[in-house]
Amino acid sequence: MPANRQSEVQSAIADVDFDSKNYQVEFETNKGTILLDLWPDIAPGHCKNLIGLAKIGFYDGIIVHRVIPGFVLQAGCPLGNGTGGPGYTIDAEFNEQPHEAGVLSMARTSDPNSAGSQFFICLDRVPHLDRQYTGFGKTANDESLKVVLSIGNVPTDASDRPTEEVKILSGRVIESEK
Repeated sequence: MPANRQSEVQSAIADVDFDSKNYQVEFETNKGTILLDLWPDIAPGHCKNLIGLAKIGFYDGIIVHRVIPGFVLQAGCPLGNGTGGPGYTIDAEFNEQPHEAGVLSMARTSDPNSAGSQFFICLDRVPHLDRQYTGFGKTANDESLKVVLSIGNVPTDASDRPTEEVKILSGRVIESEK
């Protein structure tokens, strides 16, 4: 069982201020850079969670463990198999944001309030995910979307696991004044 990282995350987000600052999360992968704009106006808890996990280095070295072309790429499992998390869960923040190419959303079990560290990025429009999963960001630019879509085309095995390693080398949070 992975260690519970909630206290570290809470410390890392103590100074997060969505009223006066904008936040982005950048994942440097072995396939290129993915810059994500966050949507704290519709999912503040999810945004804070991702910011906190990125700040403590949780995503550094984690692989993309699932890729389904035309659907999603999924990452954020410290075990690399889709069963791990940060040792805690967060509550759903379902919203009206459509799940379309480049949208960042949280993976979960059948329990709507079971999201932790695993996220997915949509590779296309996926309407059946709308209002069932918490969308909370999107690729910030065309270059980032191109990286996401290129990862969406890597070869996979019968379990949707990439046959060539796709890894988040590092994650970082970018803050700017509003």
